[in-house]
Amino acid sequence: MFGNIIIIALVITDHHLHIPMYFFLGNLSFLESFYTSTLLPRLLTSFLTGDRTISVGGCYIQLYCFGIPAIAECYLLASMSYDRYLAICKPLQYATFMSRRLCFLLSAVSWLYGITVMTILITSMSQLKYCDLHEIDRFFCDFSPVINLSCSDTALVTLVGLTLSFLNTVPSCLLTLLSYICIIAAIIRIPSSAGRKKAFSTCSSHLIVVSIFYGSLIFVYVLPKKEALRKVDKIFSVFYTVLTPLINPLIYSLRNKEVKKALRRAVNKFGIFK
Repeated sequence: MFGNIIIIALVITDHHLHIPMYFFLGNLSFLESFYTSTLLPRLLTSFLTGDRTISVGGCYIQLYCFGIPAIAECYLLASMSYDRYLAICKPLQYATFMSRRLCFLLSAVSWLYGITVMTILITSMSQLKYCDLHEIDRFFCDFSPVINLSCSDTALVTLVGLTLSFLNTVPSCLLTLLSYICIIAAIIRIPSSAGRKKAFSTCSSHLIVVSIFYGSLIFVYVLPKKEALRKVDKIFSVFYTVLTPLINPLIYSLRNKEVKKALRRAVNKFGIFK
């Protein structure tokens, strides 16, 4: 949370970062702060107080507030990869294609898509009935563990959830990977070995984080489940709810030279640590 909040503040206040790349980074930090704050405070409260109960309505609200930014992040990562593709592979056309209007449009569509998908999903789930108190086999209210507790027919809701999960993750994942394949192909053609090494270092870090995020989402929400794999779901759910929000500020932003400069300017401007 601290790393993401710093990045958001720097992107807003430092005019040197008012370009598409950092606009997307600021949005990414906001998304991850949003959905991390819907899950972890409730989890920490349960650890501290021992109260692990949650109402059905509260469960739906948590799932809704978590799902919107998580879905939006899929398409925001695809937008970021497209931005990097244009910057590296088509630098002369970058300013023409990646306008401020397009940046706002891509970001807004990501949010609107997340809201639309989760509204459909929660509306479908709200028709289910729960016959008794139950234990959710997860540390937060996730789709599959919640509908598995229903005593209603869940076939239609399961189909809706699987279809939406596929549409959310697979196309954006393929677009992201395709962009990085083109970027890597362009990097290989860089004549300087030092330039290639630096570019590969950055791209490989991004690709690792993206692979962890999309891979865990696809494993949990898209792949068919056998009983033996259900326990593994809980491990993978930690990856996209805790691990990627933790390392994204480090990989995408705090290793970035311009962000480091902006942080130093902010420290000097406000006299922090003096």
